[in-house]
Amino acid sequence: MAAQMTNSEGDAAGLAALIARASEQTGTPGRGLPPVEKWNPPFCGDIDMEIRADGTWFYMGTPIGRAPLVRLFSTVLRKDEDGKTYLVTPVEKLGIRVVDAPFLAVEMQAVDGPGGPVLSFRTNVGDVVEAGSDHPLRFAISGETGELKPYLHVRGRLEALVSRAVMYDLVALGAVVAVDGVDMFAIRSGAELFPIMPAAELDRLSQ
Repeated sequence: MAAQMTNSEGDAAGLAALIARASEQTGTPGRGLPPVEKWNPPFCGDIDMEIRADGTWFYMGTPIGRAPLVRLFSTVLRKDEDGKTYLVTPVEKLGIRVVDAPFLAVEMQAVDGPGGPVLSFRTNVGDVVEAGSDHPLRFAISGETGELKPYLHVRGRLEALVSRAVMYDLVALGAVVAVDGVDMFAIRSGAELFPIMPAAELDRLSQ
């Protein structure tokens, strides 16, 4: 009689199958990101996968330590109008948990351009994104302590949380400018201006 498959074996087999299907969409060099926004597969339920606030991916409570595997999964991520994030292939849509943002911006470079410095960010999964009209920065004030949390639009509805170390470098580039008659502390990337907060509230950043 054949041995019965355990739950862990079944979960591992299911993950292996998902990896294989994701690889089919991203495995060709030069192919670019798969067109997940164009796919309309059936929802197949949630899986026990979570992206923590520090950008670490977990499967069944265990960190996914292989960077290429995390990169692979990141290419088939999609956030839908319902506010939930999914792994999507042409044949299935699987819900996962995201504690904050699915990506983390871990490096920033400022390069001089005709309209001023242009800010480019590298995410923890290897995306390089230039802040601008297509990829805006937004700034949230979080929690009772009023923590400043910058986010960068990456693609679709997916954002990267700017890491704390990078945030300090980012804020150091800020300046006070008038926006609609109000003095705002803001960041500029090329021709685009991204307000952070009223200049009168700047003391918050030094706390």
